[in-house]
Amino acid sequence: MFGEFKEVMTKEFEMTDIGLMAYYLGIEVNQREDGSFISQAGYAREILKKFRMDNSKSINTPVECGVKLSKHDEEEKVDPTFFKSLVGSLRYLTCTRPDILYAVGLVSRYMEDPTTTHLKIAKRILRYIKGTIDFGLFYSTSNHFKLEGYSDSDWGGDIDDRKSTTGFVFFMGDTTFTWMSKKQPIVTLSTCEAEYVAATSFGAILGGEPYSREVQPPNQDGGALNLRDNEDHRLGTMGLDERRHIFCNFATDIANPDATPVTIIRRIHVASR
Repeated sequence: MFGEFKEVMTKEFEMTDIGLMAYYLGIEVNQREDGSFISQAGYAREILKKFRMDNSKSINTPVECGVKLSKHDEEEKVDPTFFKSLVGSLRYLTCTRPDILYAVGLVSRYMEDPTTTHLKIAKRILRYIKGTIDFGLFYSTSNHFKLEGYSDSDWGGDIDDRKSTTGFVFFMGDTTFTWMSKKQPIVTLSTCEAEYVAATSFGAILGGEPYSREVQPPNQDGGALNLRDNEDHRLGTMGLDERRHIFCNFATDIANPDATPVTIIRRIHVASR
């Protein structure tokens, strides 16, 4: 089938078959019989050298647990252009490195007026990359796939505006294929509401497809489920009320007996200290 496709394409367009893709815009592709592995090891080495961190000591985590940053940090200012270049380089690396997405998103909030505190956190990410430079994503050729999603949220983690951060990741089998870490658009009044907002992010990704009864609600928090089920509850903001209806629609789709059983959604909570 693939050979026929190439033949048709070469007749229609002027093109040359140069074999299996091995490199594309900084992304290295290793294709083999059991699957394909993509990484940005070469690009990672380039940015380590560019920012003079190639001889730094590696570290086990991209960001320290529980770290809090602020736009009103009183430490010495650093060059915004340099800081933006560093953060921009890190952001491109998240194409194949979901493990650094939260940390990169965190320092991205301070590009306009960065300080030495923010720069120290950004350089810590580089130290983590140095010790995990060969990390990447493996896409298996196996036919045994099960779609799984994990979601969680902090509560009021941004000390400047007290907005929470949503994070989720989807796996197809053992392979990560989409992920997100993003500050929520509204201020929530409890962990329950923050996780409720996080739960609705699943609806945007799953795109209204019919889901089976095997699908679990994307958030198992009792308070969040109570918000979904309580028709008389008024949350005080239009944003949360709209999210309640999204969550209700998602739950209705789950109950559809004609849907194909393909998806399992779970919530995972990562404790912080």
